[in-house]
This record gives sequence, C-alpha cells and structure tokens, in this order.
Amino acid sequence: MSQDLRVWDLKMSFKPVSLAIIFTIAFLTGAPTKAEVSQEAELDLALRLAVLLQSARAVIGAEQALINDPAIGDKGLTGKEVLARATKAFVEKTGAPPLSDGMDAREADLISALMASITEVMDANAASINREGIAFKGFVPAVFGRLVNETFLSKAGDRAEIKVTAPMSLVRNRKSRPDAWEDQVITEYLLSPEWQKGAVYSSLTETGDREAFRVMVPEYYTEGCLACHGSPAGEVDVTGYPKEGGALGDLGGVISITLYP
Repeated sequence: MSQDLRVWDLKMSFKPVSLAIIFTIAFLTGAPTKAEVSQEAELDLALRLAVLLQSARAVIGAEQALINDPAIGDKGLTGKEVLARATKAFVEKTGAPPLSDGMDAREADLISALMASITEVMDANAASINREGIAFKGFVPAVFGRLVNETFLSKAGDRAEIKVTAPMSLVRNRKSRPDAWEDQVITEYLLSPEWQKGAVYSSLTETGDREAFRVMVPEYYTEGCLACHGSPAGEVDVTGYPKEGGALGDLGGVISITLYP
C-alpha cells in the first residue's frame, strides 16, 4: 500500500555544491520531518542514477551513424570511452561528478555499480559494434539502456532497481512493461493533462513484501526519437517495429527507479 505520497517538480538546473535540485513538495508545510529529509535524500540519489543513465544513452544515440557504418571496424566506443563521455555530460548537467567526496557508502556503491554496468555492456557488445560489412547493428539507446539496467540488477538488485518503461501502448519489449504501480502512476499522473510536464513522481510504498522508495522520471519525445516513434503511425522503422505516431513532446518513456532501505 502506498503511503506518504509526494509530487516533486524536478527542474534540471543544478549547482556545483550539490545537485541543488529545486523541489516543489505537494502537501508539505512547516519544517521537514526526519522522514521527509530522508525521502529527499533518496530522491536525490534516484535522480543521480537517472541522469547518469540518460547521459550514457545520449552517447549511444549520438553515435548511431558511427555504430552502423559498415565500412569502419574499430569504432573506439569502448566502455571506458562511453563512461568518460557520459561522466562529462553528467558534470555538465549537475555541476558535480557522479562520485564525489562526502558521498555516503550506499550512494557511492550504487553509482559505482551503474558506472560499471555501462562499461561492461559496451565491452560485451564491442565485437558486434565493430563488425565490418554490417550496417544496422540494432544497438540503439533503448537496447543499450535495457542491457545496462539488467547488468545493474545483477550487481545491486537487492538494494536498487532501474528500469525504462512507458505507457503500455508504447512498450515494444515485454521486459519493459510497467508493473501495476508504474502503470497506475503513468495513467493517473504522468499522462494527465493536469500533470506539469517534466515533474517527477515519487512515493514511499511497498514492492512485494519490501518497503521501497520509488521514483518515476518522465521522458518526452525529441526530434531524434521521432525517426522510430513518430509518423506515419504503422510505418515500419529501421528496427523493424511499426512507428507509434508520436509527436514532439509526447510522453515516450519513464525511468523507474526503486530504492530499498
């Protein structure tokens, strides 16, 4: 059962000393309690994980032409290189590196696990990415993100989970289907005309028989997304799936993060 529901408005404008994310906390009045402070810290961690994943996926998105060039062998997209570029993007967005002094052990461990997952996925797929004579490799940001999240689960699944899901009608891979809680949040909140675009939803709830702090970070279609997810609806895209007919700015996906105490 959900409890202590809150809506957080994430403005992706960070300052160097910390994430310095500007929160609008619904239903919160007066001085914050210890529980509220704890949830803010959990949200801060969840958003760091989300931004790092987004930064790494952006590298893969930007290099699709290179990845799919059949005339080039070694693309230079090693795990080390992709992580370095993702880290640079993370710093540009947040003003601080993913790992920093003063970070508590749990946070450092989870961030480190995600960084290691990014590196491992790139290195594990190097042979396919570097194969000459093959054009489309199928190594698109969505596939990369899923593989990273699966690797992260194997490393830290007892402490945290990361998943990229979407409204049920847009999910292409069964593994990415929203669970009951995610589907409810997407349907009742993120897709609501009244929902503030870009706002993040978080809740202290239960997953299975465990208490969990869950966060849903909405993502919207950009120009780059529409090549596969835009119009005309039903036309087969380069990955072999029919396009959804999405428009610029539509809700296209959600990064779902679960943190266990």
